[in-house]
Amino acid sequence: MIEAMNAPIATHLAATSRLDQINDDDPGFGDIFSDHMFQVDYRDGAWRDPRIVPYGPFEIEPGALCLHYGQAVFEGLKAFLGDDGVVRVFRPDRNAARLVESCRRLCIPEIDPGVFLRAIDELVRVDRRWIPARRGRALYIRPLIVATEANLNVRPAREYRFFIMTSPVREYFTGNTVHLKAERRYTRAAPGGMGFAKTAGNYAASLLPGAESQSQGHDQVLWLDGVSHRHVEEVGQMNIFFKVAGKVLTPDLRGTILPGVTRESVLTLLQEDGVECEARRIDIEEILRAADEGTLEEAFGAGTAAVIVPVGRISVDDRTIEINSARPGPLALDLYRRIVDIQRGDVPDDHGWNRIVR
Repeated sequence: MIEAMNAPIATHLAATSRLDQINDDDPGFGDIFSDHMFQVDYRDGAWRDPRIVPYGPFEIEPGALCLHYGQAVFEGLKAFLGDDGVVRVFRPDRNAARLVESCRRLCIPEIDPGVFLRAIDELVRVDRRWIPARRGRALYIRPLIVATEANLNVRPAREYRFFIMTSPVREYFTGNTVHLKAERRYTRAAPGGMGFAKTAGNYAASLLPGAESQSQGHDQVLWLDGVSHRHVEEVGQMNIFFKVAGKVLTPDLRGTILPGVTRESVLTLLQEDGVECEARRIDIEEILRAADEGTLEEAFGAGTAAVIVPVGRISVDDRTIEINSARPGPLALDLYRRIVDIQRGDVPDDHGWNRIVR
């Protein structure tokens, strides 16, 4: 039961704005949050009381089940302000669908996609002035659901809060390429686990390996499968692609990696261009052999925060391979340009990917 579906969204505006705190040259990534946030609560079997309120802390019981047993799922998407003055949110329907799948895996009541989309529309409309206009900038949108019921039984909660906050951001990576470390010791996800869900625990598991790899001079972890630690899965906050002998390879969706919205967009564009693509298991040794044979042409990550990020080097055990002389490849640069052009409305949106906030 979802009472919030057709309920009006009550709006309580902030008395003062913090807009003057933004550094227009570099807004950072998630360093400051916009003036308002959306909230709706689940209790007595239904989502109730949708509202937009000033951004700020809210009370939560120390016994809240999200704090003890990790019932928390979230999403990440962006709104863009084009040169034509139109606000576009990139593929929010896909984030809504993925949030439903995450909720199901963690026994959280689903948010109706209509509620999800309407809440984003209203929140982005209220904080429209926070959307950066410069290319390479966006308003990052973070929906989140947490279990709020206070109880110590190991069971699904009966009460939740769904809230959405926004933040003006630059791109996640600021360099030309990234250096990856293939991780053989730690595991991000295992078959039958929660790898496909966008849940807080998956990111908590990545913090120590990520910190260790960065201390060794790498930018991100290249995750390998949790059973044999041989097959490539994903990169930090991104899906991974390789171009080998003219063919683009990416790991297939086996329930252990996140089904990325940007990943899906990349595959669509490549297939329309007639580029041969394969989504399948990729042994890291296959990538090393391609580097030895000179057929590894490019590698790049794809994700909402990063868009497209070229990979310049990959370290595997005691070996490091350099890709395209550690420079961004033409395919990665072209995909980045095309996706950003669509997001900003610089080219026609032939796929209907953008949701216009009027």
